[in-house]
Amino acid sequence: MDVIPLLPRLHLLRFPVGQAYLWRDGDELTLIDAGTLGSGRATADAVTALGHDPRDLRRIVLTHFHEDHAGGAGELAALTGAEVLAHERDAPFVRGPVPGPPPRFEEWELPLHAAAARHLPEGEPVPPASVTELSGGEMLDFGGGARVLHVPGHTDGSIALFLPAEGVLFTGDTVAAAPADGTPMPGVFNLDRARLLASVRTLADLTADVACFGHGDPVVGGAAAALRRAAATA
Repeated sequence: MDVIPLLPRLHLLRFPVGQAYLWRDGDELTLIDAGTLGSGRATADAVTALGHDPRDLRRIVLTHFHEDHAGGAGELAALTGAEVLAHERDAPFVRGPVPGPPPRFEEWELPLHAAAARHLPEGEPVPPASVTELSGGEMLDFGGGARVLHVPGHTDGSIALFLPAEGVLFTGDTVAAAPADGTPMPGVFNLDRARLLASVRTLADLTADVACFGHGDPVVGGAAAALRRAAATA
């Protein structure tokens, strides 16, 4: 796992598939997404290497239930005591054992998904002992107030988090960075592409300066304009 500083209070944690973001408020930490099965110990070790006790991790906010974002949540919560939060539409699949609905793949997405799946670890994720359900519209107590936005399409319970005081947006997989050049683009492997595109337009209306995606390099500076371009071409 690579640990990449983005802002004085924000680090990117990059896994073989997907990534998570660690936000710091003093000695209190928040993780947005949790990586795949088996990533809990590596994340706890990264927290230690950054000069914190793993118990400083107060909450793990999951943008959706897919394995590369939620697979490590149960293990990490057990190690740290952190609260796990997810949208009420995706929370049952985070708890398990019932699997969530699969994406409705575009034909061109199938080889991309197969290539990504080869990097996923084998086994069943350990579910969190409990999951706090969100519905959208809540303000979470980090980053000067983190607004929960329900942005369905990638999954029915996909969420984004916007920190207005910091100008930072966490999009989950609603938006991604294009592999070729890093340009923001609508996410792939979706349950409902039409709803996803509407959600992209919702995020493009925000005043974000920094946009952190579930896959690909974040945009640090001028994110709102980049998201508007992505929405206009979708």
